[in-house]
Amino acid sequence: MASVELKNLTKSYDGSNIIVKNIDLHIKDGEFVVLVGPSGCGKTTTLRMIAGLEDVTGGEIFIDDKVVNDMHPKDRDIAMVFQNYALYPHMTVRENMSFGLKLRKTPPAVIKERVLEASEILGLEDYLDRKPRQLSGGQRQRVALGRAIVRHPRVFLMDEPLSNLDAKLRVQTRGEIKKLHNRLHATVVYVTHDQVEAMTLGDRIAVMSDGVIQQCAPAINVYDEPANIFVGGFIGSPAMNFIPGRIGKKGQIFEFEAENFKLQLPKSLVDEYLKLAGKDIILGIRPTDIYDKTALPWLHLEKEQPVAARVDFSEKLGTENYVYVHAGQQLLTARVDSHIECRENQEIALYLNLQKMHLFDPATQKILI
Repeated sequence: MASVELKNLTKSYDGSNIIVKNIDLHIKDGEFVVLVGPSGCGKTTTLRMIAGLEDVTGGEIFIDDKVVNDMHPKDRDIAMVFQNYALYPHMTVRENMSFGLKLRKTPPAVIKERVLEASEILGLEDYLDRKPRQLSGGQRQRVALGRAIVRHPRVFLMDEPLSNLDAKLRVQTRGEIKKLHNRLHATVVYVTHDQVEAMTLGDRIAVMSDGVIQQCAPAINVYDEPANIFVGGFIGSPAMNFIPGRIGKKGQIFEFEAENFKLQLPKSLVDEYLKLAGKDIILGIRPTDIYDKTALPWLHLEKEQPVAARVDFSEKLGTENYVYVHAGQQLLTARVDSHIECRENQEIALYLNLQKMHLFDPATQKILI
């Protein structure tokens, strides 16, 4: 396997339409890194530049410390798995998996060995003589993965390989890709717009927006410590709540003052509050950190001041119940007890666990606390 490094990588069309902006990213040998972000953020363009399918406007791409900007795709020793399976319909599974090796004039004995090895890894031993039309979507995707595995490439590039599968198959195939990485210790660069895929698969995830990597870190760090408002709102479902307000001081107590409610801030960060007192601020808090009164006994929030809200609608998801409310003009999403019935226009008291809050600068959008 190999390391991949992007230095000041840029891609533009016609000199003005900049798609990727000065990206710096180092992917270690054997690491699984996911590029995640909304459509049009530049993640697929970045992957295609690594593959050699897009010309580089500026910067350098290194594979194992060797600059590959001007190297032909076939000479980069990478294997790419696309969103559509791109299998040859007239060929069997065995023939599809071995076709690339035959073009490279690999000895037949080596081809046979690699195809059998890959089919065993992917559970395709019983399907080698079938044609793609005789396979399910998940099996076809495994064949596409197998075609990449037999190459024994230095780097695997995967461009939204699960987006054509239904929900159940996505979960199943996601697990297979994770097991495959654990078994092969492969270097993988994976592109998706699905944050669940990103968080479950990646050793690290690089969150992209407008051609820029906003944050690159292990998934739990990105979730718990978002670098800015975009990352906080993109990672996590439902999205993080953002409440504009100010930090005020009442005696020795600091409060977050929103449009129509005030919240006493935790005492552990007094020095930080002093720097922010009187300034506009945005408080970010995840729906999982907003509770109804049934959670009070075990969260010890009895002394907290509740926020009065009016229910818009709720989503019951079995063990989870998300309620969408208005607190004045402020929209909030909270996770409440799954057995609570929340009707439209019902009044509800919500408690915010400010030990889990994030404070952002409204001007720069960056995290402050």
